[in-house]
Amino acid sequence: MSTRQEVFGTLPDGKEITKFILSNSNHISVEIINYGGIVTAVNLPDTNGLIKNVCLGFDRLEDYTSGHPYFGCIVGRVANRISNASFKLDGVEYRLAKNENGRTHLHGGNIGFDKVVWDAEPFASEDVWGITLKYMSEDGEEGYPGELDVTVVYSLNEEDELTINYKAETDAPTPVNLTNHAYWNFAGAGSGKILDHVLKLNCDKKLAGDEHLIPTGAITNVANTPYDFRKAKPIGQDIQEVGGYDDCFVINREADDDDLVKAAEVVDPASGRGMKIYTTKPGIQLYTGNFLDGIRGAGGIYNKHDAFCLETQFHPDAVNKPNFPSIILEPGETYHHITVHQFFVD
Repeated sequence: MSTRQEVFGTLPDGKEITKFILSNSNHISVEIINYGGIVTAVNLPDTNGLIKNVCLGFDRLEDYTSGHPYFGCIVGRVANRISNASFKLDGVEYRLAKNENGRTHLHGGNIGFDKVVWDAEPFASEDVWGITLKYMSEDGEEGYPGELDVTVVYSLNEEDELTINYKAETDAPTPVNLTNHAYWNFAGAGSGKILDHVLKLNCDKKLAGDEHLIPTGAITNVANTPYDFRKAKPIGQDIQEVGGYDDCFVINREADDDDLVKAAEVVDPASGRGMKIYTTKPGIQLYTGNFLDGIRGAGGIYNKHDAFCLETQFHPDAVNKPNFPSIILEPGETYHHITVHQFFVD
């Protein structure tokens, strides 16, 4: 195994951005930059040993800084949507940026964790190589209360597991819901639709949503609906009935269990490349690239349904839905979230 680093680009203010490349002896490598904590590439062999990048992204820093649909980034302070871009905490109303359709707060606001420069330090042990990212989010940043000290550790091991370990501490009560927003196509980024990818979710239920993709608060059974992935099926099998997936599924687990649980398994039958996802969080958002619209990225052009996301997280809009698991972090507590992406060739 090894880790390398190289200059990825320079920001307008002169700050240099570094790319870290983690690789193991099975010819798997993961590329991460300290701008947004973005995973820019994940290179995997197929059944014939052909290596391709399966994670959508760009080759140039300028393409990230000029705006993109959250390719591969760390999302926070609160991932996903907050209705009316506001919430109440201890009797105080907090108003946030309406950065989606002029009504909804999405993925942390105008300058979320995806657009900041993280302090980065590579590390190595006998069988794990990785990078530790740190960021201090100031009190009032993007409208959120409290100073939030965040650490995210990416690591790759010889078992072909990419682990993301998130921790955060605060000096005042604040909502926290962190995730990674990687877009996957196991045939290779830029290779076309992911509708033939076969997906299985360990989820009997999903959150009901309104026309603006905001949870209503209801939790529904997926059985005998287009959202039923309890048995493996192609992503495209029922997609026309819903137009595309952008839904949070409830992972099957004991209510008080915060151990790693298998949430999803997906494979591209043509290449044999696949991934299993394990997480400590209660939800997983399936998004099928519904709004990709001809973006030129590494490997080609990205269009609608050319990738999917599986974002492990707390439930969206939990700050406004008292029946959802709370995302409020209190002083003296530690937010902790682990997600493991276990790659395989079938």
